[in-house]
Amino acid sequence: MKGKIPSDVLEAMLETIPIEFSILDKNDKVLAWNKHETRLFKRSEKVLGRDVRKCHPNKSLNKVEQIIQEMKDNLRDKARFWIDLKINGKIEKVLIEYYALRNLKEEYLGCMESSQVITEIKGLIGEKRLLE
Repeated sequence: MKGKIPSDVLEAMLETIPIEFSILDKNDKVLAWNKHETRLFKRSEKVLGRDVRKCHPNKSLNKVEQIIQEMKDNLRDKARFWIDLKINGKIEKVLIEYYALRNLKEEYLGCMESSQVITEIKGLIGEKRLLE
């Protein structure tokens, strides 16, 4: 990244982007997340510092572990999947992505899990130009 972002601007940016994310360190501990009040997948602040394995339902745990291990082994940089999720009484399409976080030496630093409602995006057709 070029340039420096003041911490207050960085925090505002991370809360503004239309994606919610969680960050794990290289030891699979939960470091942080954004959009605490409006998350699709809500969690208690007690999760901070907890092993990620204690944060996922059993039915998906083996897949999460596989993705993270493959990232650590440098076999994978990302994983993408989507689900239908009932939000406020309506079924929404949710895109979930995992990204390996690496330094300039390609050493594994951790993982970012992101989630975004894409129902509206999926419905886009044609073009809409700036300020139209």
